[in-house]
Formats: sequence, structure tokens, C-alpha cells
Amino acid sequence: MTVVWGLTLGMGLFLVWWSWWEQPTRGEARSGGWQTRTSDLLVQAGADAVTPAALAVTCVGAGTVALVVAAGVTGSVPIAACFAVMAARAPWALVASRAHRRAATTRQLWPDVVDTLASGIRAGLTLPEALAQVGTRGPEPLREPFVLFAADYRASGRFDDCLNALKARLADPVGDRVVEALRMTREVGGTDVGRVLGALSEFLRDDARVRGEIEARQSWTVNAARLAAAAPWVLLALLAARGDNAQAYNSAAGATVLAVGGVCTVVAYRLMMRAGRMRTEIRVLR
Repeated sequence: MTVVWGLTLGMGLFLVWWSWWEQPTRGEARSGGWQTRTSDLLVQAGADAVTPAALAVTCVGAGTVALVVAAGVTGSVPIAACFAVMAARAPWALVASRAHRRAATTRQLWPDVVDTLASGIRAGLTLPEALAQVGTRGPEPLREPFVLFAADYRASGRFDDCLNALKARLADPVGDRVVEALRMTREVGGTDVGRVLGALSEFLRDDARVRGEIEARQSWTVNAARLAAAAPWVLLALLAARGDNAQAYNSAAGATVLAVGGVCTVVAYRLMMRAGRMRTEIRVLR
């Protein structure tokens, strides 16, 4: 009976934990697997030349190096394994952090891009010319994809293919919406594209302002989560510098303590980040 009650309790705790995570929507299911999401993350981080496989190899290599170095310094394989896991996570965390910072910056710039497109269309420019104009008159951080679009269009003249390449270079939900609005205008015609872009620009400005205020207020939650997650492992690193302390973790009990501590750290960190995270847009129109 003890085993049955233990399994029941474990299943209950697992279901409670599982209820904290959102089930993927139909749009998220279409957004692709790990490789597609990682490719978008790398593009958003400005490392589009790096492939998802290269990032995975880098993570494995960083973890291996950390394992060897930590095992040599501390003389404890369980402690070295803990720091190897952290080191393996570091490249991914760096890319994600850079992508988040660039996304926050880009969010403030998209209204200017949309205004540039709308003014060009109202001035009588064709859609390819209006998009190419962003490469010279748009915000500096977003000019390169539009410059490359202009070069592609001059070389091939295939508007749809160039739009697809532009979407891939931007890897941004707002960019997807703008591109699809222009594609639909090109295909079916219409005179309201300027008004649609003007409304989109106003919406993007309001959204960026609200998100900025919320993120500023919730920044303490994120910082507290990172500090709380890092503090025990910094203390472990200081204690492991002395050989006698490190040897205590070479036993089965010591390895169990590290494993339980690692699981608790990950769960607590994810819960705190979940509490302070805003829902991000997904690329439904990829």
C-alpha cells in the first residue's frame, strides 16, 4: 500500500506541475519543431549564420569542457556534472538573452518601419519600391533585410520569392503580418493598404508601450529568480574549492543531494520565470 500511495502522490504532483504549462495552440503546432524554433531564435539574436546543429554541438562541447575542468579541480564527478549541465546551457541562454534584447529593441522600431511603408505607398511607389525604401530610410537596425530584399528583387524580379526570403531574414511575427498584407494587396489589389498600415502602426506603438511598462515592473521578479537560482550553486563552487568538502559529494547520498537540489532549482526557477513572463507572439504566418 505504501508504494501505491507513493505513486499516487507522485502522479498528483506531476499533474499539478503539468497544469502550469500551456498546451500548444493550433498556430503553435504549425510553427515547426525544435529546429525551426531554434533557427528563428538564432535569426532574432543576429546569429543567422549559425545553424541549430552548430548551437547544439557548442552546448555539448561547453558541457564536456566544464566536466573535465571541474572534475580536475574539485576531484568530484557529481559536482563536475552539475557545473557541466550549467555550462552546456550557457550558449543557449546567451542566444536567448540576445534574442530577447533585440526583440525588445525591434518592437520599438516596427511602427517606424510601417510608417515608412505607408508613406511610400501613399506617395505612389510600387510595393517593391516601398519595401526597398525601408532599406535606406527605415530604422538603422532593420535596414539590412530590406536592402537584401531590394537586391533580390533586382536580380530575380520574383516578388513572392523575395517576400519569402524577407520573412525568413526577419523571423518576426510583425514582419510576417506586414509581408502578408503586402502580398495580398499585390495579388488582389486594393486601395486601403495605406489605411491598414496606419492602423497597424498605431496598434504596434500602443502594444510596445504597454509591454515596456509591464516588463519594467516585472523585472524584479526575473532578477530575483536568477539570483535565487544561482546563489546555492555559487556557494557550492566556493565549498568545492576545498578538497575535503568536495569529497563528501562522491558518495551516493551526496550525489542524491545534488540531484534533488538541481531539480528543485530548475522547478523553482521555471515557476518564478513563468510568473513574471509575458506571452510572446508566435509566427502563425511563417
